[in-house]
Amino acid sequence: MTQRPRLPRTLQVLERGWLSANNVVLVNGDEATLVDSGYVSHAAQTVELLRDALDGRRLGRLLNTHSHSDHIGGNASVQRAFGCSITVPVGMAPAVNEWDEQALLLSTAAQSGERFHADATLSPGERFVAGELEWEAIAVPGHDMDALAYYNAERRILMSGDALWRDGFGILFADVLGTGDGLGEARRTLEEIGRLAVDVVIPGHGAPFAEFDDALGRAFARLRAFEADSARMARNAIRACMTFKLLEVRSMALDELPRHLAETPLYREANARFLGLDPDALAAWLVKELERAGVARREHGELVAH
Repeated sequence: MTQRPRLPRTLQVLERGWLSANNVVLVNGDEATLVDSGYVSHAAQTVELLRDALDGRRLGRLLNTHSHSDHIGGNASVQRAFGCSITVPVGMAPAVNEWDEQALLLSTAAQSGERFHADATLSPGERFVAGELEWEAIAVPGHDMDALAYYNAERRILMSGDALWRDGFGILFADVLGTGDGLGEARRTLEEIGRLAVDVVIPGHGAPFAEFDDALGRAFARLRAFEADSARMARNAIRACMTFKLLEVRSMALDELPRHLAETPLYREANARFLGLDPDALAAWLVKELERAGVARREHGELVAH
């Protein structure tokens, strides 16, 4: 049985479930930094979890690893509650400050978010202190082309966001939507972080882990599978994003599902580029997949989240 790695006393991971990314709290004396804020529908819960973790300390700054809704959705609520500044990766700043819901994949994936303003940016190679440790921002494009990971060389800790999980990495949206080479960038990212000395990985989703080499091996295997079968990559994206949506809304009428898939740009583009199914056939396949995975069931004409 794998043991959870020991983290510095100045660092706490608020491990979240579906919809919200993990929140990382780093303490410097009476002040703290937060990395990522979860999904907008969980914002009140995030504020309460954070208030407990802060234990009277001041939250000075909120940093994001990348621009997706499950990482930035609580930003506005956290800033209102604690008066912190918000720092984002430099590449995502224009989309945030213009609130471009297409670039942020909100309208693209039928997800929600509350507008906020970025007070500062971080660029690859920049360093900052949080949790009494010095961190370096590292570019990790692929899942999000502007994403950053944060690395502490002294304690060999990597906050990887969605660039590396225990069993893979985040959806390669650029390939699914036809807007870029996510596969190539993800490979270069894995190669780059594979050259780091890492004892602990704090992923955007799931528990912190120490099995860095094994996780890299699994991520490369997943990448090779997608490179060999692009339709598999598209099916994975559709299944994952629809699971996310269903867990947000809790249920959806079965006869509405084909229309939802046809009208949502992510599903429409993924299907057109890789699968070529009519909306009814795509919906029928998806329902069976979600039932098989145990995340949904059919009930009284609706698809209901487990």
